[in-house]
Amino acid sequence: MSQDTEVDMKEVELNELEPEKQPMNAASGAAVAAVMAGGAEKNGLVKIKVADDEEEAAAKFTGLSKEELLKVAGSPGWVRTRWALLLLFWLGWLGMLAGAVVIIVRAPRCRELPALRWWHKGALYRIGDLQAFQGRDGNNLADLKVHLDYLVTLKVKGIVLGPIHQNQKDDINGTNLEQIDPTLGSKEDFDSLLQSARKKSIRVILDLTPNYRGQNSWFHPRQVDSVATKMKDALNFWLLAGVDGFQVRDVENLMKASSFLAEWQNITKNFSEDRLLIAGTKSSDLQHILSLLEFTKDLLLTSSYLSSSHVSGQGVKSLVTQYLNVTDNRWCSWSLSQARLLTSSVPAHLLRLYQLLLFTLPGTPVFSYGDEIGLQAAGLPGQPVTAPVMLWDESSTLNASGPVSSNLTVKGQSKDPDSLLTLFRRLSDHRGKERSLLHGDFHALPSATGIFSYIRQWDQNERFLVVLNFNDMAQPARLWHDSLPGRVDLTLSTQPGRKQDASLELEYLKLEPYEGLLLHFPYVA
Repeated sequence: MSQDTEVDMKEVELNELEPEKQPMNAASGAAVAAVMAGGAEKNGLVKIKVADDEEEAAAKFTGLSKEELLKVAGSPGWVRTRWALLLLFWLGWLGMLAGAVVIIVRAPRCRELPALRWWHKGALYRIGDLQAFQGRDGNNLADLKVHLDYLVTLKVKGIVLGPIHQNQKDDINGTNLEQIDPTLGSKEDFDSLLQSARKKSIRVILDLTPNYRGQNSWFHPRQVDSVATKMKDALNFWLLAGVDGFQVRDVENLMKASSFLAEWQNITKNFSEDRLLIAGTKSSDLQHILSLLEFTKDLLLTSSYLSSSHVSGQGVKSLVTQYLNVTDNRWCSWSLSQARLLTSSVPAHLLRLYQLLLFTLPGTPVFSYGDEIGLQAAGLPGQPVTAPVMLWDESSTLNASGPVSSNLTVKGQSKDPDSLLTLFRRLSDHRGKERSLLHGDFHALPSATGIFSYIRQWDQNERFLVVLNFNDMAQPARLWHDSLPGRVDLTLSTQPGRKQDASLELEYLKLEPYEGLLLHFPYVA
């Protein structure tokens, strides 16, 4: 067989193959395989028809030219569309602006916050007898620094210290208000204490009651001018030394007391508005108290006004509301005496109620050392009645019969979540951080017999409801007021057993004997 014949035979074989088995030399999915009629192309070869470059270029879309776009954009239809969209945009913007203005105008205005000084923000803590307060841990100014950390846990804003100046009993010439009693330390010790307290945000107020060891705290009335001169010199001396304020006690024995108090307050305020003057009196007479406040503005006055041999809910309510009304809502201080412990005026079963009361009234609460643990002014053998030893632990007492019970001490009560000390700390914490308790309005409420209740509220902040049961039996609260909600939440109770943050229905609220409740509820527009 010739060579040409072999080639023809192979072509015939290829033609007989199934289409999917035939070889392809050009397999592009975009190609068009065409077999030209009238010509027998060899199997496996594909002819592709490609358009001319000029025809392809003519078929491509290049968009509108600038002139064409301008012509279309200037057409009446597009002009009206653009103006309509622009008008809609500005109408929408003006509508949102008007809505925002309406919301701002109709929204409740926030009340301007009052200017608060440091003594407005928490309790003051009196340490009248340095040695009794420290007990066996020390007896002078240098040793007092050890207890500053404890005072921080109480969240008190200042300590009222002393008197610590040199005083020879009933001898005006032997009294030096600018000299520290050597048995208590030196001026350097005091400066060091001052700096240490300042670092812990505790202010130091110095008691300058002149004749604190004598019969009359202000010496003989005919010596009043000499005493006044010593006082002015001492005020200027200790202000320059960095003291944050002063206390003077027994001012009912000072002739022309209101005039002198006004003069001494001017000295402190002219030095700095951040300096404080406290006056103390044994009097409980409201008119006498008002006469002492006559010429002063920011003076704090401690007295026996709230002390009463007969304690009842109605009696306490009457005293508080009357005092707030006649003092024209000036900033007050609250205590049961100018220097004594709470236990000197209040029976043990009412201590918790009075802690809650003093911490939640509008003003500055003032306590004496030991009030936070219920320290007794008398009754412990070996302790002086006027200055009982602070019970830090079981070994603090001077009682020769043995150690005192741990539940009466700072150490023991610190471990007990239901102790008086724990309650004091919790109340002090709330008093210092809640605006309604700091400077809120006070509203006494109608309530059941034997119960004193009131609301503390400030602007749009959370409201606090205080309910105090002075009865010796369980008592329904029977509270009613337009601003009260149906339910309130429990902040704390003076008695153990209630669950914190529990939701309580006011209609059915019932208090245990001598129980006090601090409740809260939100502001509703």
